[in-house]
Amino acid sequence: MGMDTFAMPSAVATRFMAAGAPRSPDIHLLESEAGHHLFVANGSRLFDVEPDLFARLGAAIAADRVSEVLSSIGIGEPPLIDDAPLPAPAIHALSLAIAQKCNLGCTYCYAQQGEFGGTAKNMELGEALRAVDLLVGTAQPGARLNLAFLGGEPLVNRKVLQAATRHAVELAEGREAKITFSITTNGTLLSEDDGRFFEEHGFAVTISIDGPREAHDALRPFKGGGGSYDAVMKRVAPLLKMQRRMQVSARVTVTPRNLSLRRTLDTFIAAGFHSVGFSPVLNAPNAEGEMQSGDLELMLGEMIDCGREFERASRSGRRYPFANMVNAMREIHRGTHRPYPCGAGAGYLGVSAEGELSACHRFVGDEIGAMGSLDDGVDLSRQADWLATRHVHRQEPCKSCWARYLCGGGCHHEVIRRGRPACDYIRAWLHYCLEAYFRLSSDPGTARLGLTGSDHG
Repeated sequence: MGMDTFAMPSAVATRFMAAGAPRSPDIHLLESEAGHHLFVANGSRLFDVEPDLFARLGAAIAADRVSEVLSSIGIGEPPLIDDAPLPAPAIHALSLAIAQKCNLGCTYCYAQQGEFGGTAKNMELGEALRAVDLLVGTAQPGARLNLAFLGGEPLVNRKVLQAATRHAVELAEGREAKITFSITTNGTLLSEDDGRFFEEHGFAVTISIDGPREAHDALRPFKGGGGSYDAVMKRVAPLLKMQRRMQVSARVTVTPRNLSLRRTLDTFIAAGFHSVGFSPVLNAPNAEGEMQSGDLELMLGEMIDCGREFERASRSGRRYPFANMVNAMREIHRGTHRPYPCGAGAGYLGVSAEGELSACHRFVGDEIGAMGSLDDGVDLSRQADWLATRHVHRQEPCKSCWARYLCGGGCHHEVIRRGRPACDYIRAWLHYCLEAYFRLSSDPGTARLGLTGSDHG
């Protein structure tokens, strides 16, 4: 596994922070046990290279002659992504803030305990059905759609959630479209009946849970006081047992107070979650729980520790559902190459309880991301301006970063509110993932992951 297999996570993180640093906007060089490798930003292409060429490329970076060398070896194609903003696509995903209220008091919550800075409210049935009509009503045959339920805590408004789901199923069948469903919940209100409903409709169920009991309870208490961990685990247990069509995953929000990621990952995998993923707090009301540079470096070491266990498990044919790693391997394998970090403001919009449209669920109640309303439709002018200004070529320091088309410029909400404090962390994580990809794709024992047969040359 390499010279730092048994190194402390902090020492490993320091090495990868340095290795991931941007030295050229066009290429990134890396070495693994499988050899010397080249990542070309244009097209997110991967190549195995001989040591002599590897050294030549390193010298080209220092002399600012990278494009010349790429052309000389036949991979200096014109840019695949230009400065033109994405034309507004058809809406294929909506998230409904079906309940802008919550029974927990998570201090870092971007939704300010579910109420988005306003008064607690539920989405009325009529608004929910109109949102479904916006998503499904004009869908073309064969369209693939997704309807997500968020909050606050969406199960506060269970009846409307269920009615909207059934309406969406009926409409989609009539238009010969395929629709999938998802919900993000704190888990404290789950019932077995909910589980049966989610199983019937194949929901992706995400449970927000921040670690073993002591870590979770410190970060996600009930508003009235007291920890919520035991309630969550008791109520999610029946769903973990019945999941077949539905998939029940754990989403861990990482703050400086719950950085023992490997322990958390192993705890939730053992509990039966379909997958477990981590996301750092980069922007929070009053800066509560925000990760600073030192915290992100500690998180990186923990993430790499989890990734190395994923590599070991993959070689032995053992499932280890570390979502961040699984997603990274898939993105690298398909050569993800994008001018935006996600579909927010394009094919994906958020809907507030009152029917206001926004760039995504994080911009509910935020004028910066306003995109019209169910009454008036999508504001095409604001959408066009969003797609123009949020393009990665318009972002700094993204233009000088080798990872810009893998990253897409970072979460719009976090960047607008706080900037880009996590760039070094993201590049270092991607550097590790690229190394791991080469190790796994060169090992015949990992064919079950779909990582062999890569078109890296």
